[in-house]
Amino acid sequence: MGASIKVIDLLSGSTALRDKLERNTKYFRKAMTDAGFDILPGEHPITPIMLYDAKLAQEFASRLLNEGIYVIGFFFPVVPKGKARIRVQISAGHEQEHLEKAVEAFTKVGRELGVIR
Repeated sequence: MGASIKVIDLLSGSTALRDKLERNTKYFRKAMTDAGFDILPGEHPITPIMLYDAKLAQEFASRLLNEGIYVIGFFFPVVPKGKARIRVQISAGHEQEHLEKAVEAFTKVGRELGVIR
């Protein structure tokens, strides 16, 4: 209870974390779209990177882990058949360099696997 009250106090006192989350989300979504990835539209920090193929989503996630980026590939039955994806959760805890590193890793792996040019 005490932790919940502290969180409410923290969030009520400033919008800095909310503002940072919004900036981080906008940056990541734009950078990934600019890199050529198919991203479901939205403004929320959960960013689905559409790959459509279950095996591709698994391979992509595995290769990203080798690049130091931990993500999970989602595929049927978690999402509809043919709608496999990687879901990225952006947070206010991410710094600009974290987001840049993630975009670089996605771009590298995306090119290697023929997802983007």
